[in-house]
Amino acid sequence: MSTDPHLAGLSGPVVHDCVVPARAPWLHHVAAGQTLRIVDLEGNQAVDFLLYATADDAERYSAQDTVAAQGNLFLRQGTVLRSNEGRPMMTITATAVDYHDTIGGACSCESNTLRYGHHTKSEHACVENFLEANLIEGRGKRDIVSNINFFMNVPVEADGSLGIVDGISAPGLTVDLRAEMDVTVVVSNCPQINNPCNGFNPTPVRMIVTA
Repeated sequence: MSTDPHLAGLSGPVVHDCVVPARAPWLHHVAAGQTLRIVDLEGNQAVDFLLYATADDAERYSAQDTVAAQGNLFLRQGTVLRSNEGRPMMTITATAVDYHDTIGGACSCESNTLRYGHHTKSEHACVENFLEANLIEGRGKRDIVSNINFFMNVPVEADGSLGIVDGISAPGLTVDLRAEMDVTVVVSNCPQINNPCNGFNPTPVRMIVTA
């Protein structure tokens, strides 16, 4: 029996297990029925996340379809992540934090410049990570859609305003996703250092896939 606390509650054999370094991209194919667990190793690390249907990557994650179907802005246990065709791609089967974000978007060199000043133009960002990973399979900038931000806290106020504030995660907290179809998962382990989404200190995350 495993004594690894990050495997607690997972059933089935581990078919993939890796640590994604701080600021790095990651791409992996997850088959229907498999579970992906994302582990926030050191706490308060945003994990930017995209999904593509492996059979035809013109079908991909849709924040609009996901939010409209569940009638709520936040992603919680039981949320079905839907494609631009309205089909289930993955389901959040368990989460150790109350909710995750899908409206805050991914940082880019351009948005960093707009929000934080021209001196940030050269800083690495999530869009560049998405591009690096997607190029492996021939996708480009037009294939980057509105993404999920696991472990990121983007509260929405009564007047509709929102902001990126201190995270609600902690070391060792997890989120589990069951694949409802064969999917290609693309991740940017967020490199942002200009707002609190990573506690101003990007750190590694662990990706575990079980059959």
